[in-house]
Amino acid sequence: MKWRGRRQSKNVEDRRGFSGKKIVAGGGVVGIIIALITVFMGGGDSSTILNDIGNQLQQSSQQVEPIELTEHDKEMGAFVRTVVADTEDVWSRIFAEQGMTYEEPVLVLFRDGVQTACGGASSASGPFYCPLDKKVYMDLSFFDELQSRFGAKGGDFAIAYVIAHEVGHHVQTLLGTSKKVRQLQSQTNKTRANELSVAQELQADFYAGLWAHYNHEMNNILEDGDIAEALSAAHAVGDDAIQKRTQGHVVPDSFTHGTSEQRMYWFKKGFTTGDINQGNTFESL
Repeated sequence: MKWRGRRQSKNVEDRRGFSGKKIVAGGGVVGIIIALITVFMGGGDSSTILNDIGNQLQQSSQQVEPIELTEHDKEMGAFVRTVVADTEDVWSRIFAEQGMTYEEPVLVLFRDGVQTACGGASSASGPFYCPLDKKVYMDLSFFDELQSRFGAKGGDFAIAYVIAHEVGHHVQTLLGTSKKVRQLQSQTNKTRANELSVAQELQADFYAGLWAHYNHEMNNILEDGDIAEALSAAHAVGDDAIQKRTQGHVVPDSFTHGTSEQRMYWFKKGFTTGDINQGNTFESL
């Protein structure tokens, strides 16, 4: 992804320079399950999930200590700020085209654990969006895990895709989609609630693809292999792929994020159409 020399967002809180009180999962298998279930959670679901996680986490007594960022840390911070700036520019344009004003979210970089308006979370939670404070939270070590454990190709555009996906949940909050999903979920059974969650996640993938479409149109950002990196990340975090790796079989009724094929399909649809009106993932429900 071509990102150097462009605007960087001021809406990034970099908390990696402080170790803080680490929040750690209570055990190996539990920690893995938490990581897999909560990857890419956002919208209305994240507050419930994070509170559930908080009941399983223990805080250490480690004192807050400053940590010096490496040159690689600083470079990654600059990259993230550039991607966030791109999401601001793209969504400001899309909202303006719809006669609306876009409210910019904040992205928080952290290590180990973090406290949010939706509750406490560890790095095992994966990147997530908290609708209560309208912030995206991300520990960049997640992407090492995405490659080593889940077989994703990696690359900077995989990170950009994840950021754009989480910002997609912010867009859903602004448009009222997340609120409607929560209301419908409270009025139905678990299977139906999971289907609504899948539709919400797939729409965030569509919005990530839409962002890539507009961003390339505006800034000519794409390099060879970028879209493949995003699709590889989307494939790696499909519910079916995750369940096969962790339990050896697939339980469709328990899906909350969509299959690998669905996640790739909706990202590609957003990217190829460039039309926000094509992203109604709830239509078939």
